Order: sequence, then structure tokens, then C-alpha cells
Amino acid sequence: MKEYFFVLKNYTTFSGRASRREYWMFTLISLIISLALALIEIALKINPDSDRSILGDLYSAIILIPTIAVAIRRVHDSGKSGWWILVPIYSLILSLTPGDRNENKYGPGVHTQTNRPISK
Repeated sequence: MKEYFFVLKNYTTFSGRASRREYWMFTLISLIISLALALIEIALKINPDSDRSILGDLYSAIILIPTIAVAIRRVHDSGKSGWWILVPIYSLILSLTPGDRNENKYGPGVHTQTNRPISK
């Protein structure tokens, strides 16, 4: 959960780098929250005539900017420009690829457990 809150706390930070762990834990927890909201909506019979989840859509809108920010930082970890998130297959490959261990033009390497820069 600390990665999730770390991303939310740094929701306006589009510079720097994000480790694979930070990116994928944020993605996993966001998915779990979305599914939980959909189940709550089904249980409470909110908007039963629609396939859309009102709570899920609201949650998605709330985390849109943090999601974009962490995706850009994840691509930066591979030494690439954040604009690569606009290329779906390549951005997926970059999100799965280990980042540069050493410093690159986007900042120092990121320790995968603490999300803090690796000291030299």
C-alpha cells in the first residue's frame, strides 16, 4: 500500500523515475479498488440498468492524473521520454522492462523497495 500512497502523494510529479514495483503495485491496488467499487455498486443496486459503474468511473477520474504521472516516471526509468506512454505496446514493454540501475537523464536509479534514489 505504501507505493499506492506514494504515487498519490506525488500525483503532480511528472519528472523523475518510478520503479517497476511502484508502478505495478499502484496499478494492482487501483484495479482491486475498482473491482471492489463495482461489487459495492452491484450489491447496493446502484444504476442496475447500465453496464457502466458510476463509482468506478468516478474513481478512475480521480486517479487519472496520478496514473499518467506514474506511467511517465516509469518510462523515464528506462531512459526514454514520457511521450512513449502514447504508444500502447511499447509503453507496456517499457513498464515490464527493468529500469536503468544507474543514473540517467531523468534522475538517479530508484531502489525498488523504498522508492528512494540509490546512493553512490
